[in-house]
Amino acid sequence: LPPKSLFTWVGFENFSNVITGDMASTFFPVLGWTLIWAVLATVTNFFFGVILALLIQSKGIKYKKFWRTIFVITMAVPQFVSLLIMRNLLNGAGPIKSTLMNVGWIDSAIPFLTDPMWAKITVIIVNMWIGIPVTMLVSTGIIQNLDRDQIEAAEIDGANKFQIFRNITFPQILFVMTPALIQQFIGNINNFNVIFLLTGGGPTNSDFYGAGSTDLLVTWLYNLTVNTMDYNLASVIGILIFILSAVFSLIMYTRTNSFKEA
Repeated sequence: LPPKSLFTWVGFENFSNVITGDMASTFFPVLGWTLIWAVLATVTNFFFGVILALLIQSKGIKYKKFWRTIFVITMAVPQFVSLLIMRNLLNGAGPIKSTLMNVGWIDSAIPFLTDPMWAKITVIIVNMWIGIPVTMLVSTGIIQNLDRDQIEAAEIDGANKFQIFRNITFPQILFVMTPALIQQFIGNINNFNVIFLLTGGGPTNSDFYGAGSTDLLVTWLYNLTVNTMDYNLASVIGILIFILSAVFSLIMYTRTNSFKEA
């Protein structure tokens, strides 16, 4: 009886259970999806954010401040509000389904949040809605401070816009933003809000223990703690998330040109 024998020392038994034991069939699929999600969420936000910044900054575009303001408005709305609104818009009885059916584009509701593959695609696209304006603003600042003499010299030498972008603009943007990209990648590994508020980790997956088809390691940890109350397994997942994030950050930061030239 308490206070005697409140716990038993098990060593690395819980870690072994996650890596090679019964929990491996849940851990590795969730880990795989976590890494895929982190890569796609980071790359899509960066790529389309840079393109959007270049388009708005183009010489032929008028009302540049207006267009930037339109896209930045998404940052003014709290993220959890945007995600909950998107969840209501995309559910099986939402207005998106009704609109598409009324115009004759679909015959039945698209399972945006109830089909495993559709749910994964949906969270990536919705995350772009939230993340692209941030990259756009940073890229705009970099583009506005590029050396115009270098660009004009390249134009005089006959370089086209794509060559200028590939050899001058993009390397400068990447040089400045690489540390931020690493930070965004780690943030996406632990991106609790988008997954939890949009899909709740679902749809359910009977092959997983305490996790759904779109659960990341961090949302699985939440489920293990709050719903399943499997605190020992949740502790192991938390430690593994820390190890993954710390090791990746240290390796990537020390390999960047920004770090080497600091």
